[in-house]
Amino acid sequence: MSSNLVVREATMEISPDDLEALRIATRLLEHPGFAARLANVIGRPIDVLTGTLPPSAKQTIATAASRALEVALKIALLTMRNRSHPRSRLWHKALAVASGAVGGTFGLATLPIELPISTVIMLRAIASIARSEGEVLSDPEAALACIQVFALGGRSETTSAAESGYFAARGVLAKSVSEAARYVAERGLIEEGAPALVRFIAQVAARFGVVVTQKAAAQAVPVIGAFGGGAVNYAFIDHFQDIARGHFIVRRLERTYGKDAVRTAYEHLRDSTDTIAVVS
Repeated sequence: MSSNLVVREATMEISPDDLEALRIATRLLEHPGFAARLANVIGRPIDVLTGTLPPSAKQTIATAASRALEVALKIALLTMRNRSHPRSRLWHKALAVASGAVGGTFGLATLPIELPISTVIMLRAIASIARSEGEVLSDPEAALACIQVFALGGRSETTSAAESGYFAARGVLAKSVSEAARYVAERGLIEEGAPALVRFIAQVAARFGVVVTQKAAAQAVPVIGAFGGGAVNYAFIDHFQDIARGHFIVRRLERTYGKDAVRTAYEHLRDSTDTIAVVS
């Protein structure tokens, strides 16, 4: 069967409304643009600032990112339930702005304290989006999918082409997600240092750290202040809410149409969008 026929069958199988939802998801997941958002906030290219961070600062950021994810993982697996929270997206943004204002005032020194708070706030926002797309968060795999969002939103220029796309990133994480979900389902608890959870956190942290480094570089600008720090955190949570929305749209459609049909249609939409962008 030709590839064109496979694509045609996959797109015909998906309803027009769901195909439009998938189109939105493709745009959100393949063109996240966090660095561009930060450039608008601080008025200068973020890559330049990131390159000026000393090794000690980068180590602080990496440690803070891992610790923040460890806290978020515990909350995701132990406390999240399938309850709705009206107006939570705006509420979470307000909380993120408040915590970012502290970071903007005191700089990198507050990151080990501020980042876990911001990450948990974002996790709650991500969980709300997951629930709205039909996820049952008492299921360990669904809860881990919320943590997975922090990896899907992080890319860098050094990330290889094979690992840069949404499905490629999910593929890299698939084994560690599966092992971690199985471990939690079998044990019914979280143990410090459990290899399956350590591997999962390490993989997510490697990608999450890219965005955290960009955020920290922006908040380290001497003149940014509390207002700018709040604006950086607003962009931070808005970025991950967009990634979560796209991710959980795809997962919802996979439950309805199957993974192969959704991926085929997704990649067709992605390639079509890239072609239009190049032509224009």
